[in-house]
Amino acid sequence: MKFGGTSVGSPERIRSVAGLITKDDGDIVVLSAMSGTTNQLLEIADYMNKGNAVGAAETLERLRGKYAGVVKELFPDNDEWTAKANSDIKESIDAITSEISSYNGLQSEKNIVARGELMSTSLMLNYLLSCGVNAKMLPSLDYMTVNASGEPDSKEISAKLSSLLSEIGAAKVYITQGFICRDPEGNITNLQRGGSDYSASLVGAATGADEIQIWTDIDGMHNNDPRFVENTSPVRELHFEEAAELAYFGAKILHPTCILPAKLSNIPVRLLNTMEPLAEGTMIHNASPDHKIKAVAAKDNITAIKIKSSRMLLAYGFLSRVFEVFERYKTSIDMIVTSEVGVSVTIDNEQYLPQILAELKTLGTITVDRDMAIICVVGNLEWKNKGFEAAVVNALKDIPVRMISYGGSNYNISLLVRKEDKVKALSLLSEYLFNK
Repeated sequence: MKFGGTSVGSPERIRSVAGLITKDDGDIVVLSAMSGTTNQLLEIADYMNKGNAVGAAETLERLRGKYAGVVKELFPDNDEWTAKANSDIKESIDAITSEISSYNGLQSEKNIVARGELMSTSLMLNYLLSCGVNAKMLPSLDYMTVNASGEPDSKEISAKLSSLLSEIGAAKVYITQGFICRDPEGNITNLQRGGSDYSASLVGAATGADEIQIWTDIDGMHNNDPRFVENTSPVRELHFEEAAELAYFGAKILHPTCILPAKLSNIPVRLLNTMEPLAEGTMIHNASPDHKIKAVAAKDNITAIKIKSSRMLLAYGFLSRVFEVFERYKTSIDMIVTSEVGVSVTIDNEQYLPQILAELKTLGTITVDRDMAIICVVGNLEWKNKGFEAAVVNALKDIPVRMISYGGSNYNISLLVRKEDKVKALSLLSEYLFNK
């Protein structure tokens, strides 16, 4: 069971989650930092990166005050557990203070940011123990490891976690940290922002869990973006590939990397709502998908690049040279379409755009369109299923479409539109595909 920052963002929410995680025996609970904490910790590191120790200290003092208030509210009439919780929080605050005094760049930043998860899990553990629950800590820094490439070492994680569980013995509930881990040298690092989903999937795969539950503040993955479109509804079932496409192309409820360990281990993932725990949510699994369109998502800040060259006509090796340019600058491509004399691609990272364009100009004539959005339509879209492509295109007949990508996946049609047309496109697709 994984709970995000909003789910444990206040004493009230911590109490609510405590009720959810103690209904069964032996569950492993992965917690994110309390909402807002990671941003404050990153702010402390940012002040230090800019040489402003005073700004870092002032931000830390605000964080200290926040957690003092949380402890006071969480243990209002229990001096013993108030003292224990305050002691654990002080340990983290003191560790951050030490990092500030001997700051050494990126490693200190990682050490500081890791304290968010360490504080949230200590609060939850102390609260459960104060309620008489047999709860035990599984320190993620004792088992969650990545290799030299920064990828999780699944075999080592499984071996260390199995040993740790045997060592600490049976419990009603086990508490562990999401996001944070160690590198091959034993230094603290992390699975990148949003990585608590990844942690949960890795723990589930390592322990052979029956189910991985991702608890957030929305009742499952919706068939469109509720921030922009009215009358969206949860999708009850998704294939892993469908969920991965939606997560990558903008459905913020799930981290894209979360899918793979669960998929490979054939463990279903259920998305649930902490605020409405009885809601059905969304089940993600490997079962054959329904023959229908499931959902729509959108990805912003897209740049389209068209390379036109008469040299491409009947020439082998042209695409290879194009892709090598993006590889040199470690810039991934989202969409690609080709013709006899040209190729269009999209990217979502402009960090090296000037250098990329300079090299592409040696291959052909370049056209760039900025401020675009990818609209992703997901479902069982195998080419033998008639009519789905036509339905998508017909829904957007009044909106200019810069690119269409279909056939690279059985689960996705991607369309590139202008940023200003995104919300209208999402609304039209909902009306045409789901609300008729």
